Amino acid sequence: MSIPRLLAISAIFILATLAWFTLGASIVARTGEFDGRLGQEVAQLWGGEHRQVAPRAWVERPREVTERVSDGGRDGQVLMRTTTRTVVDQGQVPLEQSRVDVDLTLAHRQKGLLWYDTYAVAFRGHYRVRNPDPVERTLGVEFTFPSSTAIYDQFTFRVNQQSADPVSDLSKGLCTKVVLPAGGEALIEVAYDSRGLDTWNYVFAKQGVAEVTDFVLAMTTDFVDVDFPAGTMSPSDKRQQGAGWRLSWRFGSLVTGQHVGMDLPNRLNPGPLAARITAFAPVSLLFFMVVMVILGVLQQRNLHPVNYGFLSAAFFAFHLLLAYLVDHVDIHVAFVAASAVSIGLVVSYLRLVSGTAFALGRAGLAQLIFLVLFSYAFFFEGYTGLTVTLGAIVTLFVLMQMTARVDWANVFTGASGASGSSGPAVRS
Repeated sequence: MSIPRLLAISAIFILATLAWFTLGASIVARTGEFDGRLGQEVAQLWGGEHRQVAPRAWVERPREVTERVSDGGRDGQVLMRTTTRTVVDQGQVPLEQSRVDVDLTLAHRQKGLLWYDTYAVAFRGHYRVRNPDPVERTLGVEFTFPSSTAIYDQFTFRVNQQSADPVSDLSKGLCTKVVLPAGGEALIEVAYDSRGLDTWNYVFAKQGVAEVTDFVLAMTTDFVDVDFPAGTMSPSDKRQQGAGWRLSWRFGSLVTGQHVGMDLPNRLNPGPLAARITAFAPVSLLFFMVVMVILGVLQQRNLHPVNYGFLSAAFFAFHLLLAYLVDHVDIHVAFVAASAVSIGLVVSYLRLVSGTAFALGRAGLAQLIFLVLFSYAFFFEGYTGLTVTLGAIVTLFVLMQMTARVDWANVFTGASGASGSSGPAVRS
């Protein structure tokens, strides 16, 4: 093995790295383009993120207001007169009791290179509110839809069995009014079946801090990987039920600016995964080339730089095929197919160059470890770095043990043999 040959192999490695950089940028661009366009399509077809605000209630308190106004008189004189008019103040009324049931059913949908966390939700809410005044008052209740892009089946909104008038703009919500006697109580009923995207949230007020009394929210899921978005409260009770969980939030008296929420579990996204694997490709090729150079030194089977060029192309074929196959088949199927093609290219090529034993037992095994297994570690989010680190340490240990007796001075000067009588013979 000579220095010019190592420099030529390094140049091939650099060119392969540039090719992977271009492919990775292409995957990222495709993924971002699809996410911006297809995300809106999914939200329009399926429904957007749900942010359900608790109903807002108030009582109307009329009062007389006396004002002095000016009128233009004859000869330019200004006349002042006193008028009296009635204004209605809205006094906020807290919800005395809240009983909310939510059922979330996960239903992932794929568009292009991305999976979207879509879900079906069944919402049922019962609330109690009381007229706080010692006289008869008109009670108003406002309900806000959680998403203006969703559909609502089996929708119900009633206050003391009185339904609100329908509206054409979901973003404006609904409002209904009933008359309550002094200290009278009203029952608010809300129910619907809908569909949403990514997260589901229940907030106690549109903004700011809210006071909550006698509150119970029970949520049922058909998935076990539950997660709670930032700014939400963890459940008071959690127990497994069927294929998912039954979660409960219970508060007797609470003042908070936080809310209740659920972040639906993400499915492995082919686009970002393929981009991460492609970005790591030069590291895999570097490990493979180092092992092949060392094996060439030990077994006197030094490959020509042109051979390394073809091997690099076979590695690149894995990522190129994976990047475009994930559009059409499951990510695991695409990974297995790309791995088989790449290993087949390397083994069939080196079988003709160095023999079947070297192609299968050395190069094929090295490619399986450094390309396939290292790339598959990206399927396990959070463990990729640890897996690659352990693999690198094991590889370093094996190579150190194999080359401990090699006289590298003789190797790079073109001399034969290694230090020690038992060392393997090498050639440049």
